[in-house]
Amino acid sequence: MRIRPGIPCRPSAAAHLAGALAARTGDEVSGPALALAGFAAAGSTSGAGTLLACATVAAAVGGPLLGTLLDRARRPGLLLAGMLAGYAAGLGAVLLGLGRLPFAVTALFAVVTGLMGPALSGGWTAQLPRIAPAGRMARLHGLDALTFSLAALAGPALAGGAALLLGAPAAVVLAAALVAAAVPVALSLPPAAPPEGRGPGDEGEERLWSVFRRAPLLRATVTSVGCAAAQGLVAACLPVLGARALGGAGRGALLLSVAAATALAATALHARLPRAVPPGRVLWGGALAQAGAWAVAAAGGPAALVVAFAVSGAAEGPQLTALFAVRHEETPRGLRGRVFATGAGLKITAFAVGAAVAGPVAARSVPAALLLAAAVCAVSALPWAGARCTVTAVPGAPGPLPERRTARRRGGLPGSSGRP
Repeated sequence: MRIRPGIPCRPSAAAHLAGALAARTGDEVSGPALALAGFAAAGSTSGAGTLLACATVAAAVGGPLLGTLLDRARRPGLLLAGMLAGYAAGLGAVLLGLGRLPFAVTALFAVVTGLMGPALSGGWTAQLPRIAPAGRMARLHGLDALTFSLAALAGPALAGGAALLLGAPAAVVLAAALVAAAVPVALSLPPAAPPEGRGPGDEGEERLWSVFRRAPLLRATVTSVGCAAAQGLVAACLPVLGARALGGAGRGALLLSVAAATALAATALHARLPRAVPPGRVLWGGALAQAGAWAVAAAGGPAALVVAFAVSGAAEGPQLTALFAVRHEETPRGLRGRVFATGAGLKITAFAVGAAVAGPVAARSVPAALLLAAAVCAVSALPWAGARCTVTAVPGAPGPLPERRTARRRGGLPGSSGRP
């Protein structure tokens, strides 16, 4: 924390990223932890799946609601801290309700908890400009995306280890503790800056959707949501893939570790290299790479699966960094919380829908489910066909990205030749 006389305490960029990492790791732990706890209490996979679905599908509603509250709050850090505490408390309520209350009541607790899920992803990212040092925003995009990869790598392992050593309830407690650990960092966020030339109600919901209709942001949202749905399709196939190709249903989760590891490496590399490629090209290129990866996975075989998940992770990491860059560039300051939280909610819900659709498809043919995931990724890249991969500055947005400033100095913008 930075503490200076007469200046309110605010988190450094490193502290902010550490808080985001703790919250997101808790989120990654909570998914498998709830599934394990639900299975232990209900004695069936259907109970585990229902509990997990209840905690994820509500994110589509919680995203816009949370974002609206964050944008209008005088102390967004206080609100974000309350959401994090509420999520941790919700996990505790679900755990206490399992086996003691009717399952429907416990599932309702999971739904309410899921409403606050976007706070763990989009809520943190939307606050980065409040603490970012001058000229560091582009690098922080990559580091922020890196926390997602780290959380995805560590979360399932922590959940499995806690459940193995201390039982499934301990995994839920660990998830709640990690989320709660981020509360002090959220509390130290600075107050919102006063509006510039706008009344309190000028940034309404109509303006939110008009921002989402901006071509670069709309294309980025469609691509990211499509890829999230494809990831849900693939995730539902993991037990069968593990059983058929790796010698055990539980080993299917190891493929997620492969994807998380390559995503971590690719995101770290992308954060260090100059932004020679515009974010739009990273987005559609990442979608096409994932489409190819899932097509390779459909061919079957252990080697093909490992390669497919490695390629998918390497594409997904930089794609997330590019998505954050487009959102920051295209979003006015007064709508940033809504755009990030809504986008996070849409991705979470798309993942849940993809997993639900995969069930009946995979029951007939796992390769068909993987090819469907490949098709969804390929279709999600179509909005970029023929588009100039640039973003347009808007009033109140953080300012041009490094590659746009460089292009201006050279006399043109990326994509001005007409190539996508």
